[in-house]
Amino acid sequence: MDFLKPTADCPDAVPSSAETGGTNYLAPGGLSDSQLLLEPGDRSHWCVVAYWEEKTRVGRLYCVQEPSLDIFYDLPQGNGFCLGQLNSDNKSQLVQKVRSKIGCGIQLTREVDGVWVYNRSSYPIFIKSATLDNPDSRTLLVHKVFPGFSIKAFDYEKAYSLQRPNDHEFMQQPWTGFTVQISFVKGWGQCYTRQFISSCPCWLEVIFNSR
Repeated sequence: MDFLKPTADCPDAVPSSAETGGTNYLAPGGLSDSQLLLEPGDRSHWCVVAYWEEKTRVGRLYCVQEPSLDIFYDLPQGNGFCLGQLNSDNKSQLVQKVRSKIGCGIQLTREVDGVWVYNRSSYPIFIKSATLDNPDSRTLLVHKVFPGFSIKAFDYEKAYSLQRPNDHEFMQQPWTGFTVQISFVKGWGQCYTRQFISSCPCWLEVIFNSR
C-alpha cells in the first residue's frame, strides 16, 4: 500500500475528484493542473499523472520521481500506480467494461531522448501529444499503439520549440506543450465517434515538468 500513497511533495491543492465543464479542466482558483504543477524551481518530480473516467477525475494526482512508472488496474502488476485501488462512483457499463481491459496497462519511461510509453495491456491505447506531430499541422492526431509496442510520446526539445497549435480541444484550456493524453481501449478525434477525450471511458493525463 505504500506504493499507492501520494508522495509528500505532491500538491494537495486539487480535490480528489472534479467534474469538468466540457474540456476545460480547471482546479480551484481558476488554475489548471498544469499551472499548479509547473511552477519554476520545482523539480522534485518529472511528471504527474491524473486518471479520468469520462469527465470526472478519479483520485489524486500521482507524482512520479522514479525513471519509470507502471500504470495498471489489478494488483499485482508491478510497483506503481494501481488504478483499481482508486475509489470511483462511475456506474457506466462502458466504463466498467474498459476498466476490466486495462490489465497490465502501460509503462512510462523517461529516457535521454524523451519519454516512452510501452503498451503492456492486451488492447490498443491511444495517445495525443504535441511532440508527435508537425507543429504546423492544423490539428494534433491521435496515435494508436498496439499491445506490445511502444512510442516516444514526449520529446523535451520539441516541446520547448512548439507554439500553441490550432487545436480546438487544447484551446479550451491553458496550453503548456508539456501534456500528453492517453486513452485505454477507445480512441477519439476526427477519425472516431468521440470527438474529445473527455468522452472516453478511461484515460490518463500526463503533465511533464520542464527539465
